[in-house]
Amino acid sequence: MIEIPESNTLANQLNETIKGKKILSVITNNYHHKFAFFYNDPKEYNNLLKGRLIGNTFAYGGQIKISAINDSKFEGNNEIIKDDVIIVLSEDTIIKYVDGEEEIPKKHQLLIKFEDSSALICSARMYAQLHVALENDYENEYFDIAMEKPSPLSENFDMDYFEGLLSEVRANSSVKSFLATKQRISGLGNGSLQDILFNAKINPKAKIKKLSQEDKKRLFNSVKRTLYEMTKNGGRNTEKTLFGDYGGYEVILSSKTYKIPCPSCGDKIVKESYLGGTIYYCPTCQKTNSS
Repeated sequence: MIEIPESNTLANQLNETIKGKKILSVITNNYHHKFAFFYNDPKEYNNLLKGRLIGNTFAYGGQIKISAINDSKFEGNNEIIKDDVIIVLSEDTIIKYVDGEEEIPKKHQLLIKFEDSSALICSARMYAQLHVALENDYENEYFDIAMEKPSPLSENFDMDYFEGLLSEVRANSSVKSFLATKQRISGLGNGSLQDILFNAKINPKAKIKKLSQEDKKRLFNSVKRTLYEMTKNGGRNTEKTLFGDYGGYEVILSSKTYKIPCPSCGDKIVKESYLGGTIYYCPTCQKTNSS
């Protein structure tokens, strides 16, 4: 799943790798996936993108926005500049770059070929957002929210802002509900949540109303520091980069590590289903205050 560490890592890699490349052609739905979601008619993606140059790529929460800039064209003495097109990728999209010597996989939902024979391949793992549209016409509530809210990686995401978010939720809400639902912190999902709460020594089922001021400060600091470490190290080692490698941040709690004893106290890690997803926590280090 693309979360803040992955979107920022992928955006940096895309800016270094495909910026300035000219789009030769676009293929959509080469292999049908019922949870691959397109914007309007994907059959029009080739017409929208062919001949354009890749511009800057930006990360907004868990969303990746790639600009596709139209070459200036002349009709008589008049310069014609069309609107920019954007490519927006998010959710559980696998994004991979291949150079001209690598073989393109047969299964994909969005393939963007460049004139130098390299390509960008996008496919849905579980479900994926694969949107291409004129920038001025694009409407996506989740994308708008992600653009408007400050990133936890930025200075604007400070303790005052964090306490403002806390004040907007019901006191009986759990910490997981606060952090990873309702797009309160865009791009912070169930994957990043596990290590954030482990580092904060707070249980995912803990109630907001029972958090002390010290708990809140510790939680805020963990959100900032954990996401920073994940991003600095090129994303989590449960997710892949643009080149098919796993990220360099070794997650503490995940489906791959929960059978390993707690690295702090040696207790057995608990795995539970909670609020539509799986949570992992140490019952000793992350005691719940929900009772």
